Amino acid sequence: MASTEELKNLCTQVRRDILRQTHAVQSGHPSGSLGCVEFFVAMYFEILRHNAKSFSMDGIGEDLFFLSNGHISPVWYSVLARSGYFDVKELATFRKLNSRLQGHPATHEDLEGIRVASGSLGQGISVAMGAAQAKKLNKDEHLIYYLCGDGEMEEGQIWEAVMYGAAKKIDNIIVTVDVNGQQIDGSIENVLPYGDLKPKWESFGWQVLQMNGAGMEEVISTLKKAKALTGNKKPVVILMKTVMGQGVDFMMGTHKWHGSAPNDEQLKTALAQLAETVGDY
Repeated sequence: MASTEELKNLCTQVRRDILRQTHAVQSGHPSGSLGCVEFFVAMYFEILRHNAKSFSMDGIGEDLFFLSNGHISPVWYSVLARSGYFDVKELATFRKLNSRLQGHPATHEDLEGIRVASGSLGQGISVAMGAAQAKKLNKDEHLIYYLCGDGEMEEGQIWEAVMYGAAKKIDNIIVTVDVNGQQIDGSIENVLPYGDLKPKWESFGWQVLQMNGAGMEEVISTLKKAKALTGNKKPVVILMKTVMGQGVDFMMGTHKWHGSAPNDEQLKTALAQLAETVGDY
């Protein structure tokens, strides 16, 4: 088990991976990825009961993670590689022709760690709900973890699944919402305000936790608390407050880097803020 300091160092390295992946092909989504680094590192190195060396699509006998906002694939690919699913050097192929590391995660390339194609926003939660019910039918006591963006709260399919999860007492799922207040066209407040998410989820019958997504200790402790709340006939959701572009000062708190890659000079400036820790690919 890695120490908290080791996990924090890994977060710095993952941020370097994100920047270098998107810079190399001048495409991709760096800022949302940067905001979710602590969550992914905590998930794969502390929380998730998984086996990177014997990946199977059915996932029987292990926890499963599903990413709905698939455009933040750079952070997921980095953490999958660094937790042993595939060679870290493969990160250099991100978004290139014939690469397994597509801009949005896909399954036809047989990339270890990916069980469903994602990126069509609002749909991932339905997949996660189905997986959770399959676990119950198989009498598999492992859990389903799922991440989506707060912009997805504008999708009706999300709320159908939220209603379904509570009605069917799907209590082996932990949903996390990345609450960064931004989406591709601007701030959530300017595009389509959703108000206070906590009472909304509670009104649908969910157990609601909140956390600061930039604090490793808080992310780990909240995920563990969420895990302790499973199995009591109610699904669990964590509202995770993050900042887009976390760790790179000129990217933070704006939607402008949602789908824009840093140029050569910007990459140099960003990497200077993030010292290499466990080795670039």
